[in-house]
Amino acid sequence: MRIRIVDAFTDRPFSGNPAGVLLLDSFPDDSWLLKVTREVNHAETAFAHPLPEGGEADWALRWFTPVAEVALCGHATLATAHVLAGTGAHEGPVRFATRSGVLIATPRPDGALTLDFPTAPLTPVAVPDGVAEALGAEPLRAFDTGPGVGDLLIELADEKTVRGLTPDFRVLGRYSERGVIATARAEDPAVGHDFVSRCFFPNIGIDEDPVTGSAHTALAPFWSERLGSPSLTGLQASPRSGLVHTELHGDRTLLTGRAVTVIDGELLA
Repeated sequence: MRIRIVDAFTDRPFSGNPAGVLLLDSFPDDSWLLKVTREVNHAETAFAHPLPEGGEADWALRWFTPVAEVALCGHATLATAHVLAGTGAHEGPVRFATRSGVLIATPRPDGALTLDFPTAPLTPVAVPDGVAEALGAEPLRAFDTGPGVGDLLIELADEKTVRGLTPDFRVLGRYSERGVIATARAEDPAVGHDFVSRCFFPNIGIDEDPVTGSAHTALAPFWSERLGSPSLTGLQASPRSGLVHTELHGDRTLLTGRAVTVIDGELLA
């Protein structure tokens, strides 16, 4: 059985967000999927199998962290679409049947891929007591991203503050279902990004996610409103780093990025 490790939202190996990708004939037992994911030991591993022709989707897709299945994952979807396109397993736009509905990935002529995801609803909330101490920075404002994403989005004063965060992960997990998105306006948009973010998900076994596509379904409406543009570029300022191009279309958000296969091997178990 072939297994691939793909770095997503980057055009360079060993950056972006690594995801395991396995193309299957059908989904085995969940316990086996979790064992494989723990062996891969990346933020997410994606499992996909083809569906019969004529339906609303082409492939079924699921995502697992080393501790749980998740409802939405951007980078592992991008990684799966990259593998399908690169191996010829699927040509053109691919429709994935997922726990978050049908998600479409479209190859672009320049080699990038665009994901069509649901836009996360943003509800202003009071900054919870203790969040500033857990993050190590004073929030300007906070938003709930709704059940589809399940995060607390926190705006901070500037890019330097976001980059300098050293959170207390054990405490941070108390404040949302999945985790916390910290964001700020870019210090200098001329360098190629409009906003920055970092994402912390201790509740699903990921203290800091390298690049989070799903978080950008909340970051896109947040920053598009403030910066006055439906089309923006976000830099996730994790140690590995990666770029996500966002385009807001009402209740849908387009996420565009690149991917690189770094390992292509055989799973023997």
